[in-house]
Parts: sequence; structure tokens; C-alpha cells
Amino acid sequence: MTFLLTKLNNKTKTMNKILLIIQREYLSRVKKKSFIVMTLVTPLLIAAVYGLIGYLSYEGMNSNTDTIAVVSENKHLTEQLLDTKKIKFNYVNGSFEQTKKDLAKADFDYILFLPDFELGNPKDIQLVGSKQPSLALNNKVEAAVEKLIRNEKLKKSGISNSELTKLETSINIDTKKITEKGTEEDSSAGASTIIGSISGILMFMFIMLYGIQVMRGVIEEKTNRIIEVIISSVKPFQLMMGKIFGIALVGLTQFLLWIVLTITISGAAVSLFSNGKGLKENMVKQQMSTLNNPEVQKDIKKMQENTFSKIEKSVANLNLTKISIVFVFFFLGGYLFYSALYAAIGSAVDNETETQQFMMPVMMPLMLGYVLSLSVVNSDPYGNIAFWLSIIPFTSPIAMMVRMPYGVPDWQLALSMVLLIVGFLGTVWMASRIYRVGILMYGKKVTFKEMFKWFSYKN
Repeated sequence: MTFLLTKLNNKTKTMNKILLIIQREYLSRVKKKSFIVMTLVTPLLIAAVYGLIGYLSYEGMNSNTDTIAVVSENKHLTEQLLDTKKIKFNYVNGSFEQTKKDLAKADFDYILFLPDFELGNPKDIQLVGSKQPSLALNNKVEAAVEKLIRNEKLKKSGISNSELTKLETSINIDTKKITEKGTEEDSSAGASTIIGSISGILMFMFIMLYGIQVMRGVIEEKTNRIIEVIISSVKPFQLMMGKIFGIALVGLTQFLLWIVLTITISGAAVSLFSNGKGLKENMVKQQMSTLNNPEVQKDIKKMQENTFSKIEKSVANLNLTKISIVFVFFFLGGYLFYSALYAAIGSAVDNETETQQFMMPVMMPLMLGYVLSLSVVNSDPYGNIAFWLSIIPFTSPIAMMVRMPYGVPDWQLALSMVLLIVGFLGTVWMASRIYRVGILMYGKKVTFKEMFKWFSYKN
């Protein structure tokens, strides 16, 4: 009985020491001016960036179109090129050489020369301007000429203009997902991809940011010899765990504040500059005004309205609460998994310069998970590669968050969570064996071979 009480008392003392270290790490960081400033400024920067993107996108719709003078010597092309959203074609009389001479004082930007060629063998087409045309403009002009030649070929095959118009068809496929309960829900690959990609990017950034903070904190205390005083009162394992969990709480606090502030600022900005429906209608009207064909306008308007409606419905059908909870879990799990390794690296070196050789093996799995998740998972979120990326603890924090908007079976989510917890316990055990020796080691350049010896030392 006395033995059990003594053991329980020792465990209580250990927990109290870890809690004291957590409190110290947490308060020492959240009270810093840099923490307060970054917590307040970051949402403003995010809102400013998205506002700038929206402003530039909107201004891009209102920007002047490129005017292209068309010199056509082709007797086979009976129709003219149609204006598009960004290009206005003006057919001019006169030779190509004379038009080039008049380019400097003319009110057009480029000259498109269509020589007399056979429809089956178009050649010597030129786009000339006083400035280099962009790749996007070049591709659009090529597509317009290709369409003109195709239509001429169809007409010569006996197809009338009315029949040609009927060939132009815009479609909008409604994508739906059947849930486990058998009900149908609107879904959008675009909305799932955007949410998944943003979640994966944020996960990568947070794990890297706060994991490196752990490493720098250990190096700072070791360099200033503060660690020698602390170790006299607590065990290295207690110090490492207190530092890891303390910074985890700092990261979680900052993350939650960023969410609240970002939503508040974004909501205020949207209500200040425009309402959602008005912005949507303006975008549709602006795009419609650049097209001349009423039938095409009608089809595009219907398609755009259906697209907006579909995205709104698909986002509403996403279980954002579940996604947020899973994000917090994998943020903490991924951070704890990697921060233990960063703590071990910090304990093994005397300054940040020496960390470069040890950080690459730790960063590579995280970067691999980031790159593969945003490419493989988005192309096939239910494939074998996506499955294993979201199960293996080294890559699961990012891969699982990228997959979540598409829908992940509960058993896969549970398995990933369990393996991440097991992986964290394994990395903590491995890192603690290096940490206990390296934290008091000074003035010696450490290698992987040396760290392996520390790992194999007996207590």
C-alpha cells in the first residue's frame, strides 16, 4: 500500500512539474509583443490579400480588350472572326505591308494576317504587334482562327448556319453524392478541392512553424545555459514534454484567434464593399456584356448561375464542423509527432546553423506528404496512394485534411487517428532518449552516428 501511494505521489509530482513547464512556455510566449502583433496582423494580411485578388479580378473584367486588325487575303474564309471577352477583331482594307506601316499611329494593338491558304493546309498566319503578345492572347487567337476554319469546312460540307449554331451547346453536369444513409447531396469537386487544398497548406505551415519554434526554444535555453538550472529540478523528459505541450497550446490559441478574427474581418469587408448576390450578379453581367450572341449569352448566364448555386449548395452540404474538429486533432497530432523530433534536433546542436543537416530527414516526409497530397489526392482522393498517404503518420496530417471534403470512411479516419497517436508516442520515446543526453552536451559537433549512440545508452 505504501509502495502504491509513493508511486502515485511521484506521478503527481511529475505531472505538476510538466504542468509548470507548460504554463511557463505558454505565458512566456503569449505575453510577447510579437505574438500579439502577429495574431492581430495576420488576419488583416489574409483579408487584404484576398481583397486584392478580388479587386484585381474584378478590374480585370473591366479592363480594355485587345484590339486586333485583321488583314484577310483568304478567299476561302467567307465568315469573320467573332469578338470574344478579351479580343475585338476589326477587319481592315489594304495590304498587310501597309497596315504594318500604319501600326504605330493606328488605334489597334496587333495585326492578324490571314494569307490565301487552303482550308486543309493553313499556313503563314502571322500575329504582329508593337509589343510581344502574351501566351494567353496567342492561344486565344489560335483557337478563334481554328474555330473559323472548322466552321468553314463544315459549311462546305453542306451544313447550314442554323445547323452550325445548333452545334454550339453548353452543358452543366449536376454532380451528386449518395451518402451512407442513402440520401443524395449536391457536391462540387471545385469546392472540395479548394477547401482540401487550403486545409493541407495551413496544416503544413502550422506544423513547420510551431515545430521549429520548439527546436529554437531548446537551442536558446541550451546556449544561454538556462537548461543547466532547469535540469537540476526536473528530468529531461519532463522538460521536453512541457515545452512541446506548452508551445502546442500557444499554436492552438493563435490558430483559434486567427479563425475568429479572419471570419469577423472577412464578413465585415464583404458587407462593406458588396453583398454576395450583388457581386455575383455583377460578375455575370460583366461577362455577358462582352458577348454578342443572345443565345450564347443565355446559355452562359444559365451555366454561371447554376455553377454559383451548385457551389453554394455543396459547401452547405459539407460537414464543416466535423472538418474543423478533425483539423484541430490532426494539427495537434501532427505537431506533437514532428515537434518531438525537432526537440531532439535542438538538444543535439549548439546553434541553429548546425540544424541544417538534421532537419532535412525530418522535413522530407512532411514535404512529400504536402506535394503528393495536393496532386495525387486531388486527382484520385479514393485511390490506394491517397489512402496510404492519409494512414501513415508521417504524411497523414496533411493528406487526411485534403481528403476530408471529399468524404472519408469513418473506419479510415479512426485508423489514421489511432496510428498518429501511436506514432507520436513512438517519436516522443525515441526523441527523449536523444534529448536526455544532447541537452547537456556542449562544444561537440554531432553526427547521426553520435546520435544513434545516445539513443542506445542505457538509463
